[in-house]
Amino acid sequence: DVYRRDEIDRCHYPVFHQMEGVKVFEAGTGGDVIEEDLKRTLEGVTKEIFGEVEMRWNDDYFPFTSPSFELEIFFNGEWLEVLGCGVIQTKIIENAGLKQPGWAFGLGLERLAMVLFEIPDIRLFWSKDPRFIDQFKSGEIIKFKPFSKYPSSIRDISFWTGSQNFHANDFSEIVRNCISEDIIESVELIDEFVHPKTKEVSNCFRFTYRSMERSLTNEEIDKVHFKVRERAVDELGVVLR
Repeated sequence: DVYRRDEIDRCHYPVFHQMEGVKVFEAGTGGDVIEEDLKRTLEGVTKEIFGEVEMRWNDDYFPFTSPSFELEIFFNGEWLEVLGCGVIQTKIIENAGLKQPGWAFGLGLERLAMVLFEIPDIRLFWSKDPRFIDQFKSGEIIKFKPFSKYPSSIRDISFWTGSQNFHANDFSEIVRNCISEDIIESVELIDEFVHPKTKEVSNCFRFTYRSMERSLTNEEIDKVHFKVRERAVDELGVVLR
């Protein structure tokens, strides 16, 4: 199991499961050779799992590899990251008592299942709703059949960030800590404005509230939304607009 701060949308969740792998080479093998082998191998793995899908590589950062990359596939009309990887840093190899260089990768199992079973929202994996759970059988790939969706409710929060150190993932962490169940479908930055004189930065985030299992009341949504506003001010030093 892995936990990390992350953005809030249908493809991200702070808790997920990851499969990892490592390949080592003979001592002295060049980094270019390792990188080429990494991409060729993982593209092959991706095609074996997902079929002939459109793929793209992006440069990324991971603390134990350099260079680092993420591999995305085009799924449900948007790009979905399925794995992160890179050439293992020399210090990591040496700390393990080895001399052989190599590469490593991590594959998110929920993302894999979302594509194979055509599941549109990662929150469903934590649902106890029998309409979801009873659709699947061990050892079989069964396409998910959507059941009735409960209505969504939209709220916005706009504030001056007040600091060059503001990071959207810190804000997402506050949002997650304000809810006791998964009632937020997404939090999206819809506007960013830089004041021409003061150079202060204003962000506007749009919240989509929707439960996977029941209808939400305006009262409970407003209660959570107000709590997010308060904690953003107290913990991040933002100034509400």
